[in-house]
Amino acid sequence: MVVGSDISRYPNTPRPTCRGYLHKRTQSAILKGWRKRWFVLKHNGYLHYYKHKKDEGKCRPLEVTKLEGAEIGVDTSLGKPFVFKCIPQCGNRIFYFCATSNQEMKRWLEAMDKAVHP
Repeated sequence: MVVGSDISRYPNTPRPTCRGYLHKRTQSAILKGWRKRWFVLKHNGYLHYYKHKKDEGKCRPLEVTKLEGAEIGVDTSLGKPFVFKCIPQCGNRIFYFCATSNQEMKRWLEAMDKAVHP
């Protein structure tokens, strides 16, 4: 397993994944609001999410989204801090995510930007 600090010693290793909890806006007919989910951005540019951290590697993800060509950025329209959105190239869906801090939001935006422009 290659950890962040070892990456320079192994230049051919795929860039590290980004993972962590984010709140995802739910807009279904029944449920509305924000749900805490475990997100994993894989080195191949696909964003997977699970209900819980422990589900990664044990269960199928709730959804997998290809980020290449997606539009991402900070969103202030919802009046909530640390919100950013992702509009994948395929489909007509908009994902709204909420991080716990500005630093965490920037970490995700930087990682997603690398996946959007491989």
